[in-house]
Order: sequence, then structure tokens, then C-alpha cells
Amino acid sequence: MLQAHSFLWHYLWVAPNVLLLILAFLVWRRGLHRNYPIFFIFAIVAGTGQLVLYAADVMPSVSARVFWHVLWSGLLVEALVKFALIGELFAHIFGPYPSLARLGKILMRGVGVVLVFIAAMAAAFSPVSNPHLIVSGPHLLEQTIYLIEAGLLLFIFLFAAHFRLGSGQVSLGICLGLAISACVHLATWAVAANNSSAQTSVLLDLLHMAAYHLCVLIWFYYILVP
Repeated sequence: MLQAHSFLWHYLWVAPNVLLLILAFLVWRRGLHRNYPIFFIFAIVAGTGQLVLYAADVMPSVSARVFWHVLWSGLLVEALVKFALIGELFAHIFGPYPSLARLGKILMRGVGVVLVFIAAMAAAFSPVSNPHLIVSGPHLLEQTIYLIEAGLLLFIFLFAAHFRLGSGQVSLGICLGLAISACVHLATWAVAANNSSAQTSVLLDLLHMAAYHLCVLIWFYYILVP
């Protein structure tokens, strides 16, 4: 069961993304997409992108090169939407406080520059899992995205906590889900860097997918429960 292409593997890849698309539909039905348009777009892009990637993985007619091109494209698009979503969450949390918002933007830009530098250094010294860039590149890109994402979310949490600001239920839930997903991915990447066995890699992938499933359920709760 705890192996690639097992029932659990298929479920953890498909179910969270189907639920995410359902969440996007419910957000639209309740009119919440007007307040959180970027999250609405993120739910559609992330859910659809992962389902397309899943189809490319299981369909015998899709070549390995096409699969990796689909993965590259999905990562780049999802990364852009994620960073836009973080900006939207920042605006919701600090928007009512103009002076704090201005200070936060300045500090956030500085933190972003530092995080990009750290992510670039981490990618440069990371062990290469495959000599072909089209295969190893997405893993390094994903690691870079999650590292910057986790750092920006941590800054938002700490900055809001320092000034004792109430972030609101929806903003808190979205931030929490993104942070859990990013931290679990970075933790599994750190373990994988020191253990390259195939069985360990599969178990870490399952752990990451399970954490993502949990994050989608967290978004359901914080967004839809009054």
C-alpha cells in the first residue's frame, strides 16, 4: 500500500485536488471570490494543474519528456499565483492599518531579497538527483519556491503577532494551510537529501501528499464554516 501507484498513492494525488476544485466552486457560489480573488484562482490553477499532471503520469501515451514539460509549466504558473496570493493575504491582514502596511511592505521586500539569496544558495549546494536538468530541475525549483513561500508566511505571522493584529478567520486559514504544506515539503526534502533510497522517496512523497490533503481540509474549515 505504501508504494508508488498503490491505491493510497492514487487517492492522495487525486482527492485533494478534486476537493480543491469543489472548494473553488463553493467559494464562487457564496460570493467569497470577490474578497479573495487570488485564492479562487489559486484553487482552480492548483487543482487543475495537479490533475493534468496525474493524467500525464498514468496515461501510457504520454512520454516522459512531455510529463516533465507539464511539471515544469505547472510549477512556474502555480508559483506566480502563490506569491500573488501571499500579497493578497498581506493586504487583508494589514490593509486596515495603513502605516503598518507601508512598513510591512518595505520589510517584506527586504525579507524577499534575503530569501531569494538563501534559496539560490540552497539550490546551488543541493545534491543533484539526476544528471538531466529536465528531471532534476523541477525538484530544485520546487524547493526554491517552498523556501521563499515559507519565509514570507513566517514573516507575515511574526509581524502580525508582534503588533497583536487579528488576521481574520479566512486569511488565517489560508496562511496556515500554505505554511503547513511548505514546511512539510522542506522537511521531506531535507530527509530525502540524506537518504536517496527509492522506498524512502516514495514514503516522503506520500507524506507530502497527505499533508497537502490536510491543508485542503483546513481551507474547507476556515473558509466555509461560519
